[in-house]
Amino acid sequence: MSRSRQPPLVTGISPNEGIPWTKVTIRGENLGTGPTDLIGLTICGHNCLLTAEWMSASKIVCRVGQAKNDKGDIIVTTKSGGRGTSTVSFKLLKPEKIGILDQSAVWVDEMNYYDMRTDRNKGIPPLSLRPANPLGIEIEKSKFSQKDLEMLFHGMSADFTSENFSAAWYLIENHSNTSFEQLKMAVANLKRQANKKSEGSLAYVKGGLSTFFEAQDALSAIHQKLEADGTEKVEGSMTQKLENVLNRASNTADTLFQEVLGRKDKADSTRNALNVLQRFKFLFNLPLNIERNIQKGDYDVVINDYEKAKSLFGKTEVQVFKKYYAEVETRIEALRELLLDKLLETPSSLHDQKRHIRYLSDLHTPGDPAWQCIGAQHKWILQLMHSCKEGYVKDLKANPGLHSPMLDLDNDTRPSVLGHLSQTASLKRRSSFQSGRDDTWRYKTPHRVAFVEKLTKLVLSQLPNFWKLWISYVNGSLFSETAEKSGQIERSKNVRQRQNDFKKMIQEAMHSLVKLARGALLPLSIRDGEAKQYGGWEVKGELSGQWLAHAVQTIRLTHESLTALEIPNDLLQTIQDLILDLRVRCVMVTLQHTGGRNKEIS
Repeated sequence: MSRSRQPPLVTGISPNEGIPWTKVTIRGENLGTGPTDLIGLTICGHNCLLTAEWMSASKIVCRVGQAKNDKGDIIVTTKSGGRGTSTVSFKLLKPEKIGILDQSAVWVDEMNYYDMRTDRNKGIPPLSLRPANPLGIEIEKSKFSQKDLEMLFHGMSADFTSENFSAAWYLIENHSNTSFEQLKMAVANLKRQANKKSEGSLAYVKGGLSTFFEAQDALSAIHQKLEADGTEKVEGSMTQKLENVLNRASNTADTLFQEVLGRKDKADSTRNALNVLQRFKFLFNLPLNIERNIQKGDYDVVINDYEKAKSLFGKTEVQVFKKYYAEVETRIEALRELLLDKLLETPSSLHDQKRHIRYLSDLHTPGDPAWQCIGAQHKWILQLMHSCKEGYVKDLKANPGLHSPMLDLDNDTRPSVLGHLSQTASLKRRSSFQSGRDDTWRYKTPHRVAFVEKLTKLVLSQLPNFWKLWISYVNGSLFSETAEKSGQIERSKNVRQRQNDFKKMIQEAMHSLVKLARGALLPLSIRDGEAKQYGGWEVKGELSGQWLAHAVQTIRLTHESLTALEIPNDLLQTIQDLILDLRVRCVMVTLQHTGGRNKEIS
């Protein structure tokens, strides 16, 4: 009775994944004492014993079958050790489907198999037809570990079918304790096997000699027939008949399979087109997606998709991709024009202006949209100031005898940027000017005084956003963080060059404010050439000292509010000059009125 051994343990498999019928090498411990000791081998639940080839107690070669599970263990069962375990697993991959008209290739291992018809060992797996014991003597396994032998014979193998076979390794592994007499017997066995193999080949030749002669006679008869027929082109010759048969067969095949092959070619072309559409559906759907997102106002999504398409297909040479990318560029150009129009629209909040400038920056819009917005905002402020004057002048001409509508000083709301400074000033102004007067005073405000009040409100409501837009332009917060550095450097150069231009814009706005106020309050202080543009009130009476004092307070409050915006004092000098002239004129009118009343009293 054979002594009991440890159960098999599989510790490695190479490769660890593959399609059905993949040849794998299993390594482990206690994998059996010989081919007959191996009685079971399953991989992923499929029996692979028929293709198993026992190499040694630590190595088995087999092919994976049609397993039920996609991934599973490798279980080896032996007579001596019983059912084993596994520390590794094998992953079964699904093979690609091959149609009847598709080409396929099968790899055939170039191995010298024994003839199944002449082999005596019936029932042995096909991969195990090679002799397990070529020396014909008892195998006694050595105590040397497999790792030590691999290190000792680096690059060699103990497998006698391998090209790198090492006889020394094989003897150490299987016959380290074998006596010299037994080794001599092994040599004799090898010689007998070699002679038997040669005798077997000669026996095969002798057995098929009659068949060989029959084939040679047939070939001779064919050769004689061809010589009797003469040339191959003679009508009715065997060669000609054979050619006709082959031609008819070819025509019949074309007739039968032409439609099938045509449908296959059409299906292949359709399948290829669908694959291309599926693979590059992002680009093919992008023009329509851009249109939809623009209509919904999702400009961020459009910009992200455009950047992705530009990085993937911006430099493509494929014609169909170039065509669709050109469509994308066309829609992006339309988006640039739309955003630029929205940016230059007035009135517009500072938040919307910054958002549109960032979009245009991300879309790499040529030029400087931020500066265009500043210029448009400046023109709009000037237009508002002149439109305000034209409206009051027109109302005055239509109703020359009436005063302006109520000037509600209690609801004098100003931008939050002015802070409590303007509120305090307004309280002082109301307490000092309105005390002791009845409510009917509000309905008697002259048009010119009401215009100046409205004009200052307009300037203080629009100029802070205009100034903040410039500050954001200077510090670069208008532009996206993803903008190119070269573009930011170019804009920084533009900022340095345009500081003087913006200073001129502020000066022009201040000059327009002052001249419009002078045309209403001090018409004699403006030039004759500017009277039509900034004057045109055509009133004979002069404002009283009280209304001039009210106008002085209004202009002074405006100056204080603009100073709170940190606008340089040299740009506000014209307002200070206007305040001084108004004060002087107020004193003169008051003195003249006082002198006239004294004369009446005296």
